[in-house]
Amino acid sequence: MDCVFCKIICKEIPSDIIFEDDKVMAFMDIRPVSRGHALVVPKEHKADIVETDDDVISDTVLEAKKIAAAIQHALHADGFTISTNRGEAAGQTVFHLHFHIIPRYRRDGLTAWPHQDTTPETRSQIAAEIKKQLL
Repeated sequence: MDCVFCKIICKEIPSDIIFEDDKVMAFMDIRPVSRGHALVVPKEHKADIVETDDDVISDTVLEAKKIAAAIQHALHADGFTISTNRGEAAGQTVFHLHFHIIPRYRRDGLTAWPHQDTTPETRSQIAAEIKKQLL
């Protein structure tokens, strides 16, 4: 198995585990964006959020919610960001579904995504294209 997260789940690679049950594991990120950055992963291997069964996503997100609150409280963070990436273009480097919990601190130097101005017509056109895919 080449998946680094599967190896962590199987305890073939050491990690700083902060939570584990029969479905989900959370551990500290080895290249943190901020102090306390953790990853929450389902134990079942699926490449990304779209590939993953809804019940697995539900279990994972519910634990991520609890873990994020615990991280914020333990580290006296001012907030947190929970995110997941799908595909290389989005920055995914490990192809095992995972959620980042990134504690946020006032004046931490992290910035949000750059925003773009769009016209109402452009937004409406994009919305229409997306709606077609949801039918």
